[in-house]
Amino acid sequence: MSTLASVFGDLLHAHGVPNKRVDQSWQEIVTAHGGAGRYYHTLHHLEDLYAQLSEVRPALQEPDAVLLAIIYHDFVYSVTRRDNEERSAGVMRDRMSKSGLPVPLLERTAKHILATAQHTASNDPDTDHFTDADLSILGSSPERYQLYAQQVRLEYRRFPDFLYKPGRRKVLAHFLAMPRIFKTSHFYARYEQQARFNLNAELGGTST
Repeated sequence: MSTLASVFGDLLHAHGVPNKRVDQSWQEIVTAHGGAGRYYHTLHHLEDLYAQLSEVRPALQEPDAVLLAIIYHDFVYSVTRRDNEERSAGVMRDRMSKSGLPVPLLERTAKHILATAQHTASNDPDTDHFTDADLSILGSSPERYQLYAQQVRLEYRRFPDFLYKPGRRKVLAHFLAMPRIFKTSHFYARYEQQARFNLNAELGGTST
């Protein structure tokens, strides 16, 4: 069992969810993230977010909401839709409410998930930590970043370059135009400089 599966199970068990339902819930998550066409938005991405956020767990106000956001934020992922975040939050609310988890916990989780649509600063420090972790790949080593960019391109493989590249340039320019890509001091110190280097390097490549 993976680390993420274990902590997810612990969370649900703490709310009295029986083993069978825990197993069914996790299997649904595994199936969703192992779907055809996923190259970056996989279980590996979720595990990486959990590892990143484990380092700042003492700073989180409600770690359980952040954990659920990690697990469900990419549950629905289609490159042809603009409502993936809303639909993912909806799945989370449906599944976890049926498991008996409290509404305030689910609403804060939904807030974190919806914030990944823009990754802008929030009035909730837990949201900022979560969205920063979601962007931490931008500040990875040049080699890892290049692999990430290739994986994202594969997810958009149905689009030819003349359609994909302008859209990708817009995304890259959006992040570079931010005064700060990372909102929290932890992630800013660790990833901001390298992220800007990686984004500028990719932006230069998409112009060809």
